[in-house]
Amino acid sequence: MQMHSPKEIIDINMSGAVNKANLRLEKMMALGILAGMFIALGGVASQTASHAITNVSAAKIAAGAVFPIGLLMIVLVGGELFTGNCLMIMATMDKQIRFRRFMRNLIGVFIANTIGALFIAILVYFSGNLDTSGGALGGYTISVAVEKVSHSTIRGIASGFLCNIFVCMAVLKGAAAKEVAGKIQATWFPIFAFVICGFEHIVANMYFIPIGLLAKNNELYVTQAEAIYGVTAEKLASLTIGSVWNNFIPVTIGNLLGGIFIGVMLYFVNVHVDRMPESKHKL
Repeated sequence: MQMHSPKEIIDINMSGAVNKANLRLEKMMALGILAGMFIALGGVASQTASHAITNVSAAKIAAGAVFPIGLLMIVLVGGELFTGNCLMIMATMDKQIRFRRFMRNLIGVFIANTIGALFIAILVYFSGNLDTSGGALGGYTISVAVEKVSHSTIRGIASGFLCNIFVCMAVLKGAAAKEVAGKIQATWFPIFAFVICGFEHIVANMYFIPIGLLAKNNELYVTQAEAIYGVTAEKLASLTIGSVWNNFIPVTIGNLLGGIFIGVMLYFVNVHVDRMPESKHKL
């Protein structure tokens, strides 16, 4: 399998970041909407595959095996994803793009990802997908959303940080491979790992929480959420539009910090140190 060296991967990513920074607004938003849709579709498939599996480890493996399809669609077909675009910090540090262009992309793509994920959530709700297993899938989506909005702030930040280490490495590993088969294999494993670990991805949550809010309006799904997944009336009441921010804010911060951390470290190792005069890094 042919692949690029670590230094080449960083150069490829920085070159791509320049292109991302200079995208016309309408193109950036369209690609961001597509990316939000793709990640949401991965979420749809992962919940459908895992909702009826009672063994926790087996359910996580099933979800992890399917969820990477979202990022794979972005890597192979195209899309602008907030979490992966945090790596644009490398091109910013290298002065290839201005900081304001970096932030313009992140903010615009975040909004576009949200639109794409919400669009899929609405379609899935009306598609009948949640009726699977006598409405158990609908109950499961409620239980997942309830759990996510109940996380503490520190848990959301830490989980988001760890998640984006995996996501950014998946993006970079995908760039390492020169062949489609290699890109699929390289991208799949880190995403598989973060889903198994249960870490928080803000774009995925742009689907998981809204679909839970929509499912809450269906009596059958609410009944199944209580009967199968132990969602009490008190827990259900905690799932509101306002509670979305209990998850979105800390997870976004965590994802951003995790992506920037990886970008800064890799830039330092592969670019900055190599440019230092020999005497400065000799023992």
